[in-house]
Amino acid sequence: MIGITFRTDDVPVADRFDYWRQLMEQAIAPSDMSSEHATDFWAEQRLLELGPVRVWPIRVLPTRYLRNARMVRRSDPEEYHLSLVLGGGLGVDHVGRAETYGPHDLWLSDTSHPYDVQPYGMRPTAGLELPFITGVGVDFSKALLPLPPARVRELLGRRLSGRQGTGALLTGFLTGLDRQSAFLQPSDAPRLGMVLIDLLAAWLAQELEAERALPAETHRRVTVARVRAFIRQHLHDPELRPPMIAAAHHISLSYLHRLFQEEGSGETVAAWIRGRRLAGAHLDLADPALRSTPVHTIAARWGIPRASDFTRAFRAAYGISPTEHRLQALREGEQTPYETPDDRT
Repeated sequence: MIGITFRTDDVPVADRFDYWRQLMEQAIAPSDMSSEHATDFWAEQRLLELGPVRVWPIRVLPTRYLRNARMVRRSDPEEYHLSLVLGGGLGVDHVGRAETYGPHDLWLSDTSHPYDVQPYGMRPTAGLELPFITGVGVDFSKALLPLPPARVRELLGRRLSGRQGTGALLTGFLTGLDRQSAFLQPSDAPRLGMVLIDLLAAWLAQELEAERALPAETHRRVTVARVRAFIRQHLHDPELRPPMIAAAHHISLSYLHRLFQEEGSGETVAAWIRGRRLAGAHLDLADPALRSTPVHTIAARWGIPRASDFTRAFRAAYGISPTEHRLQALREGEQTPYETPDDRT
């Protein structure tokens, strides 16, 4: 397990906003925080230390964060901060640019420049509870980004989309980290941090049309991340094979195989696909809600239409047949946590 979760529930109501301010000063560059809900405040944050990168999923009542020039002069960690909004709305004033952000928007800020982040469009409606702001923050040293600071400045404070292209890949990676933090080991953290830096660099370079400025190693690792994301999205297609994957990414079949040999455990492309499919079927077979669904139907849903192929591969991977696994899981009345097809980076 990686990460620590902080909740304002852990302290008396009267102390919650001050407690939250102290926590945020440890997570982000110092700022002046205020909230209309300070007297009855609620927030939750999970802090993930991924080597040189800090990632913090957050759920919080509307709060303002003001970092002025005096604060910049007094303390500057020389970091970039990425924000992904998942729920609610924010207005941001940074480097002379004022924008508003909603769900699936991303923006980048620089601790060397003042900013003013305020709730936007978050007024309560009669009879309805005030919605929370939810999202993910990422902090990392400027020195880690292989792009000229002058070019990066062009993107500061701009509203960028997390719905398509590398932005969508980055969004999926960040939300996946939050979901799977309980199952990740501390030894995974540095590798995940570098994968995240690669995705950030590729995304920003794409926005700047400066992909050629990236190191070859970054290009390679981002290509692997894109290929794996494509595979996860198409696991249910029985026609998913290496030639199809290579063609979809405009790379040669030999290069695709070389990427997988050089990355991670050295699994072949076919083995990686098979492992994700079997893991998905393993999960579904243990689901009480699917106990009446035939084993061969579940296998077909995961892109393995031949029942004999599925049984043989499943037994080789888990040491028991699919039917035996289902009966055992249902008897125990619970599922054993393990990695599913959509969880691996």
